Amino acid sequence: MTTEAQTSGRRAAAAPRAADVPRAADPVTGAAVKAADRAHVFHSWSAQGLIDPLAVAGADGSYFWDYDGTRYLDFTSGLVYTNIGYQHPKVVAAIQEQAGKLATFAPAFAVEPRSEAARLIAERTPGDLDKIFFTNGGAEAIENAIRMARLHTGRPKVLSAYRSYHGGTATAVNVTGDPRRWPSDNGTSGVVHFWAPFAYRSPFYSSSEAEEGERALRHLADTIAFEGPGTIAAIVLETIPGTAGIMVPPPGYLAGVRELCDRHGIVFVLDEVMTGFGRTGKWFAAEHFGVTPDLLTFAKGVNSGYVPLGGVAISAEIAATFENRPYPGGLTYSGHPLACAAAVATIRVMAEERVVEQAARIGETVLGPGLRELAERHPSVGEVRGTGVFWALDLVRDRATREPLVPYNASGEANAPMAAFAAECKARGLWPFVNMNRTHAVPPCNISEAEAEEGLAALDAALSVADRFTV
Repeated sequence: MTTEAQTSGRRAAAAPRAADVPRAADPVTGAAVKAADRAHVFHSWSAQGLIDPLAVAGADGSYFWDYDGTRYLDFTSGLVYTNIGYQHPKVVAAIQEQAGKLATFAPAFAVEPRSEAARLIAERTPGDLDKIFFTNGGAEAIENAIRMARLHTGRPKVLSAYRSYHGGTATAVNVTGDPRRWPSDNGTSGVVHFWAPFAYRSPFYSSSEAEEGERALRHLADTIAFEGPGTIAAIVLETIPGTAGIMVPPPGYLAGVRELCDRHGIVFVLDEVMTGFGRTGKWFAAEHFGVTPDLLTFAKGVNSGYVPLGGVAISAEIAATFENRPYPGGLTYSGHPLACAAAVATIRVMAEERVVEQAARIGETVLGPGLRELAERHPSVGEVRGTGVFWALDLVRDRATREPLVPYNASGEANAPMAAFAAECKARGLWPFVNMNRTHAVPPCNISEAEAEEGLAALDAALSVADRFTV
């Protein structure tokens, strides 16, 4: 338990504003960057006329800064991908060296960085997931995993959870469960959604975590039965859902899904795009649950996002399907040498610097205890959940009723409490990850204890703003 003296010290640590940190200011260049962006860049997931992107001048480690010299501690890891922080010198050097040797080459050939990246990834994936199909990112990984599952089984349907995100391409966005699916949901992709376990906001009226897991499995078994087991190619789950709220599944749930898949000949796909490569304190989150899927998708942390890369790790059985039968899919930049060189360097850095162990330690000794201590004092915090450097605070208006701080998928004035919270974070030098009524603490996996404490101090101040909207 953190003492009041420690809490006061944490608040004191937050006192220096981000603007007080000396940085070389260059507002003229910053204005030019912003003007060109506003004139020509079309931003994703945005109403173009309503956004005001920050012009970033540079980044290093767990921090980035703007052209006014304001520095921010990045509690988002970009989009939860800079697992070793920004500008790690060994990865930058590896990209530069590869560019000097062989900057690009077609995917049909065997080239050293591609082969080595595949070998290093296969060494760390669970079970017999020893074949690696490279993509440019996570959405393409999901697209190809689903294609493989459908071809392997000869079945059309895919089951996925409502509280999920799997990517923005045609199939991946239909498999997605959150509201980003709605504008592109064509209803013809053979996707069926179901409720995965979430004890804090249980769709099953459960009274315990164990009961939530049992009822969620019963619901999934019923869904399979009524959809027709022989029509279902795959069940796709994030091992621990990411942007949907970092809901760690109850013990036994993923093992139960694995059993259902085995019983009905369904391909089990785990989406580890966000959770893979150290984020949860393991190389892959599946290790926490002792489960091996048939297909595992990855991206983001595989090379800390330095060059776009993703992929599918494939079981021996599914790989055998395409031993003498061509796989009808491919990408011009599959296994791009620069991206794979970055992956090789990143994995080696993570092993040498014990980054996975650092993520586990920071979660156990700093972030977990610190976030729970904040929850004890701030009525706006309904629940703290997570592991490693993968945490969420569920913010509420009323702890007793668990009413979210803002309505589901709120925007405009309805989202004012979360906007005020985020603004105070930034004023305190912390760049927050905010989604709906939640803030996520997802810093780089190699964040230091002092940096994590700095982030907790800024959250402490910002939660006081969120508290003003509670009943």
